Amino acid sequence: MKRFWLLFSQAVTVVLAGYFVVATLKPEWIHQRSTSLGGVVSVLEAPVAAPQPPAAGSLSAAAKRAAPAVVSINTSKAAPRHPRSNDPWFRFFFGDQDDQPQVGLGSGVIVSPEGYILTNNHVVEGADEIAVTLTDGRQAQAKVIGTDPDTDLAVLKIDLDKLPVIVLGNSDTLQVGDQVLAIGNPFGVGQTVTSGIVSALGRNQLGINTFENFIQTDAAINPGNSGGALVDVGGNLEGINTAIYSRSGGSMGIGFAIPVSTAKHVLEDIVKEGKVTRGWIGVEPNDLSPELAETFGVKAKSGVIITGVLQNGPAARAGIRPGDVITSVAEKKIENVQELLTAVAGLKPGNAARFSLQRGGDRMELDVTPGLRPRTPVRRVPERE
Repeated sequence: MKRFWLLFSQAVTVVLAGYFVVATLKPEWIHQRSTSLGGVVSVLEAPVAAPQPPAAGSLSAAAKRAAPAVVSINTSKAAPRHPRSNDPWFRFFFGDQDDQPQVGLGSGVIVSPEGYILTNNHVVEGADEIAVTLTDGRQAQAKVIGTDPDTDLAVLKIDLDKLPVIVLGNSDTLQVGDQVLAIGNPFGVGQTVTSGIVSALGRNQLGINTFENFIQTDAAINPGNSGGALVDVGGNLEGINTAIYSRSGGSMGIGFAIPVSTAKHVLEDIVKEGKVTRGWIGVEPNDLSPELAETFGVKAKSGVIITGVLQNGPAARAGIRPGDVITSVAEKKIENVQELLTAVAGLKPGNAARFSLQRGGDRMELDVTPGLRPRTPVRRVPERE
């Protein structure tokens, strides 16, 4: 009997030790449960666990906060018809012309409970129909409230209740190295979130828009992301994704977004007035070079040289001449043509502003009253996604 109890106690000890090892190293083996699928196949499933807080460094909270306000945009427009497409002889020689509507794909961001959506102008340009799809599955036809080809922005409006709205951030406080998320509908596969950092700020002279002040990011941006959101780690909107640098058509780690500070100005003007109002002075500016400085006999080391002045334009009436070098506008220092265009565009038409310039070896200041900048056609570039 004593020997039996000894064997029993040893067996119990081994079983308990094995249970302890399994419970410590492989607890899921113990908690697995059997589930029957249609009475045919049984599988092992772990019990449904309670939601866990985001892991350290996770950006899931930002994505959850911003993603519902990012929408998919599908556009269509009638195919262009040849003027002789109904001529029997033309159809005999060239056949029936393809009259299928042209479709497009992009993204947008809901920025107000009233249904206003920010997107890119090139997403909706020329569209006959614009369909917006929310992440909750709802769809609506959108109306174009206004466009601004100079910044490649457009404002749409949909009529739906209880819309998710993104929170606008402050792009002026962004710094190189800040983490950001790009949210959109690349290639039409469905809403996608990619992460990266702010690679550079104030990118310009890219030949994409008239007014350029891009946020550069390495967050993957692909075709279909146009008009989507670039958000910070708090889920706040920092930019509208608009273009990529690519040799293959896909993301190569260089994407560009329009800062929300610019987008907010465009949104306000379009909603209030139906168009964007910008200042204009009627000059032909060029970046200052030693050759131009020698040609016009100026001794300035920085600024923008004026090589042409429109007769009877705002600049001419204020006294600006060819050869003048503009060094500041309304106390904003000017280093290149893009900075001059942006500074002048920010002036209110009809309100005089102080310009600092150098003429020859003399420094002087003039008060210039800007006029209303005429609209310019959008420039199409292959880098747009």
